[in-house]
Amino acid sequence: MPDVGDLVTARLETGEHDETTAVALVLAAPDGTVSTPVVTPVDDGAAWTAPVAYTAAGVWRLSWSITGTGAGVEHELVSVAPAPGARGNGRVYATTTDLANALNEAPPLGAQRLLERASQLLDSDFLLTAIYDVDDDGMPTHPLVAAGFRDAVCSQVEFWGEVGEETDIAGPLKAAQIGSVNLQFGDGPDGSGPSYYAPKLLRALQLIPKDRIRFTALASC
Repeated sequence: MPDVGDLVTARLETGEHDETTAVALVLAAPDGTVSTPVVTPVDDGAAWTAPVAYTAAGVWRLSWSITGTGAGVEHELVSVAPAPGARGNGRVYATTTDLANALNEAPPLGAQRLLERASQLLDSDFLLTAIYDVDDDGMPTHPLVAAGFRDAVCSQVEFWGEVGEETDIAGPLKAAQIGSVNLQFGDGPDGSGPSYYAPKLLRALQLIPKDRIRFTALASC
């Protein structure tokens, strides 16, 4: 699977062919933009190649049109991954360096995505009604709050590394206390589903000084 920024040589094997065979390529990007790379015959026309630059993540369509002997149309779909380590648009409360330090070992190659996902979980499930000082980007300005959020997301990623991300659908925490706020969540359909929150995530939030953050309402899922 190619990544964003890769320049690859697309290739079509034509099978039956002669001097009348000609090939064209229409390249459709994920956003619908269409381009026509230059196509060149190789192996005396038994195959045709074209340079393709993948400039965006998503599914690209390559449509080959063959005229003359061997005429026909062939379509190919290519899935392009985001550049490794690319950051999303949302807030991320820890870096891969923070995670490496928390784990005391090299982080997984998908660490950036996991940190982004853990930060989204923190925002949606714990910080939606929290009050604390932020900058213009919505990031905490007090170092103890920032450190608490950092430790929380690193703990969640570590937890996923132990139990797997699939626990995110098994059932949330049943009860916890952060400051004066009691967090009560449901569990799995049979009442025994495991928490999908890392215990250390809760402790990291509980250790933030109460005069620096205030939870104003019950959190819920």
